[in-house]
Amino acid sequence: MTERIAPPGLRIGLFGIGLDAYWPQFDGLKERLEGYLARVAGKLALPGVEVVNLGLIDTPEKALEAGHAFRRADVDLIFLHVTTYALSSTVLPVVRRAKVPVIILNLAPEAAIDYATFNRLGDRTKMTGEWLAYCAACPVPEIANVFNRARIPFHQVTGMLDDDPECWREVEEWVGAARVAHAMEHNRMGVMGHYYGGMLDIYSDLTQQCAGFGGHVEIIEVDELAALRTEVPDADVQARVEHFGKAFDVQADCPPAELERAARTSVALDRLVERHALGSMAYFYSGTGNPANEDAVSSIILGTSLLTARGVPVAGEMEIKNVQAMKIMDGFGAGGSFTEYYAMDFRDDVVLMGHDGPGHIAIAQGKTKVRPLQVYHGKVGRGLSVEMSVKHGPVTLLSVVQTVDGRLKLLVAEGESVPGPILEIGNTNSRYRFSIGARRFVEAWNVHGPAHHCAVGVGRIAGKIEKLGKLLQMEVARVC
Repeated sequence: MTERIAPPGLRIGLFGIGLDAYWPQFDGLKERLEGYLARVAGKLALPGVEVVNLGLIDTPEKALEAGHAFRRADVDLIFLHVTTYALSSTVLPVVRRAKVPVIILNLAPEAAIDYATFNRLGDRTKMTGEWLAYCAACPVPEIANVFNRARIPFHQVTGMLDDDPECWREVEEWVGAARVAHAMEHNRMGVMGHYYGGMLDIYSDLTQQCAGFGGHVEIIEVDELAALRTEVPDADVQARVEHFGKAFDVQADCPPAELERAARTSVALDRLVERHALGSMAYFYSGTGNPANEDAVSSIILGTSLLTARGVPVAGEMEIKNVQAMKIMDGFGAGGSFTEYYAMDFRDDVVLMGHDGPGHIAIAQGKTKVRPLQVYHGKVGRGLSVEMSVKHGPVTLLSVVQTVDGRLKLLVAEGESVPGPILEIGNTNSRYRFSIGARRFVEAWNVHGPAHHCAVGVGRIAGKIEKLGKLLQMEVARVC
């Protein structure tokens, strides 16, 4: 009930390239290059990643078969390790057939050739073989030329096999971006209820979301949640109330009956998520004139906050675009809490942002408070809500934007969650400072036409989001 729900595994393809004509001429060269490739394979074998290593491809015939092999293996991403000069005819058939994003690894075995030792070899054949072991950069322009003419998007990482933290940080970010793209491709997003009437900015094209990110949209009736609530045993309700006491800072003025009502809904939500194998959900429902539905929706915030912290982000107000942003942020391990502008503080040059829930309690500054609401934020009913601030320190904001030309783009900004007074109204609520200042930030953010909600997570991950956009062939606009 409290464990994170694990995302599906990622499968990465890896191959190196060489030229078969070299092997009879230069003793040990092939084995040396295969050793380079093995080192790369070891570095790519990150937790939750399966590496499909096809070895050194050195002929067009092997290249064609490698493309088929990658397709059979259903890889999500290919790393092309350029070990030495090779013909582009050993590359194009692989990538063209595999039809997945490709990262060119232009990696030198060392920081520099030992020129003195090299020049003392005396044997020009040995010298050429030694040089070929260092000339990874040589065929990259040829490969890039062919990829461009074949309209195959590609990306590059240039550096060294070892002792190059910047290079391998880039590689890990590409793997992380591929992991998130894979998770989105396999995500089942629940959509329950209807849009919040009048919020024209949040109305979304579900087909566009599936086309842009992949995944499946499962339409869910609120009645199903209400029915599940009636089946929750009293013992499960009491157990969930006890869990609330551990997971939240439950305020003394929270009525026991409200805690039990929220606990019943929380257990029912878990069963709903399990029944439909959901990885995220967007919802809104008033329940006017239907006491069972009103009871379910007005007691939903604690349960949806627990789900969000477990890797099943939930967005209220049927904010489909934003639950996609929350899922992306959570996939990067940054959290992803539902938020919007509250106010601007020109004295401290910060923007106050938050929402009435759900909140990502795993990224809260301290323990998340639970407070009672006499009026359920303008909606039908009353209930409990969460009050938290995002952890102080670096943060990233993300919005999935639906553009006027029928496309999706990612809007991102980095800032800092800073301490200071907040509005103690039972909402998530944080103070954010941006390098360009509050005034310029809101104008620069707004000009892209996002919905009024966004997702906020901890850490500076704009670079990772930019890589995700490249893998998805989706525009990324960065404000700061």
